[in-house]
Amino acid sequence: MLAEIITIGDELLIGQVVDTNSAWIGQRLNEIGVRIKQITSVSDNEEHILKALDEAGQRSGIILITGGLGPTKDDITKKTLAKFFKAGMRLDGPSLANVERIFRARGREVTELNRRQAEVPENATALLNPLGTAPGMWFEEHGRIYVSLPGVPHEMKGLMEQAVIPQLRQRFMLPPVIHRTILTQGIGESMLSDLLEPWEDALPPHIRLAYLPADGRVRLRLTASGKSEAEINAELDIQVAGLKRLANRYIYGYEEETMEGVVGALFRAKGWKVATAESCTGGYLSHRLTLVPGSSDYYMGSVIAYDNAVKTSLLGVDPKLFDEVGAVSEPVVRVMAENVRKLMGTELGIAISGIAGPSGGTEEKPVGTVWIAVSSPAGTLSKIFQLGQFRERVIREAAQHALAMTRRILLAEPEPEN
Repeated sequence: MLAEIITIGDELLIGQVVDTNSAWIGQRLNEIGVRIKQITSVSDNEEHILKALDEAGQRSGIILITGGLGPTKDDITKKTLAKFFKAGMRLDGPSLANVERIFRARGREVTELNRRQAEVPENATALLNPLGTAPGMWFEEHGRIYVSLPGVPHEMKGLMEQAVIPQLRQRFMLPPVIHRTILTQGIGESMLSDLLEPWEDALPPHIRLAYLPADGRVRLRLTASGKSEAEINAELDIQVAGLKRLANRYIYGYEEETMEGVVGALFRAKGWKVATAESCTGGYLSHRLTLVPGSSDYYMGSVIAYDNAVKTSLLGVDPKLFDEVGAVSEPVVRVMAENVRKLMGTELGIAISGIAGPSGGTEEKPVGTVWIAVSSPAGTLSKIFQLGQFRERVIREAAQHALAMTRRILLAEPEPEN
C-alpha cells in the first residue's frame, strides 16, 4: 500500500517552520505496513494544491494532507478540497459542538468565523479534533483515500492515532512490519559496515538493514515484514543475536533508549553520584544528564568553566598549564575532572575542554579538538577526539562521547580501540 503526504503552507517553503509532521507520519505509516512514495510541500495557492492533489492521486492510494485548516483567509485548504471534489459545504454538528466546548472552556464567545471551522465539504467524513477547533476530513473517491489534517503537530498526531491509523488498519489487510533499532557508539559508519558485512550479506530478502549515523553514534534499524508478527519477532531475535556477536562492545542500547538514560540507570544501580566540569560544551553535558526524570538521584551539579580564570579559581587548574600545554590539553582536563569530583563529593567527575570553533584552532590543535576526562575511584581516564569544524556538532558529539566513556567506566568495560 502506497501513500503520499502533501504539506501546505508558505511558512514551510521559506523555512520559517520546519516540516516535522511528514517525518512523524512517515514513521507511523511505515509501522503499519504503508510505504510513503512521495512527500510534497506546496504554497497556500489553490492552483498548486489542486495540481498536487491530482498528481498524488495518480500515484498512490492514500493521500494525507496537513496544514491550511485555520480560520483566517490564508487558510484555503478546506475550500480547495471542496473544489477538487466538486462538493458544497455543510456544517458538521459534532465539530461545532467541539468548537463551542473549547471556547466555553476558555471563557470566550464563539464568533461566526469560529463557527466556520466546523464546516466541511459535503462528501467528507469529519474527524473530531478534541485538541483543536479544525476537524480532520476523510474523503474517498475512485478507490483512493484522502485525509486532511491540521498542521499543528499535536492536533495532527492526535487525529492520526485516534482516527486515521485505526481506520486504515480496519480498511486494508496490511502486512505486519516490525522494526528493531540497535544503538551503537564508538565506531564509525563505514567501519561498522565492514564489521557487519558477513552478517548483513546473509540477511534474508524480507529483512532490511539501515545505517543511521548522528552525533557520534550509529543507529542500526532492522525492518522485517511477513504474515505473522510472532514469526517475524522470532526471526528478528535470531538476527539481533547474530549482530551482537559481532558488535556487542559497541552496543549501548535499543529502540528509543538514550545514552543519558542508560547512564542514569547505571548510576542508580551503583548508588554513585556525578558532577561535571565543562568548558567548550557550556553546560550541554549537564543538560543531557538532567533530561532524565529523577536525575537528581545522582547528578550533583556542574562548574561551567568557560574562562581560564574560572578553571583556576574554582577547579584548581595551575595557571602555568595554560602557557605550557594550553587549556585544551590532557593535563588541564584531568585536573578539571578530578577536582570537580572532590569539590562536589561525587564518585565520578566528568570534564570537557575543546575548540568548538569556528575560530580558535591552530595547526597543532585544529577546530574540533576536544579532550574529555572521567575521574572515578579507579583513576582518571582521558581521551582526545577530533570532531570536525561545525560548532553545534562538536558540542553535541563531545557530550555523547563523554557519556559513552562514563557508561564504560560504570560497567568496568574497556574503551574500544577505534
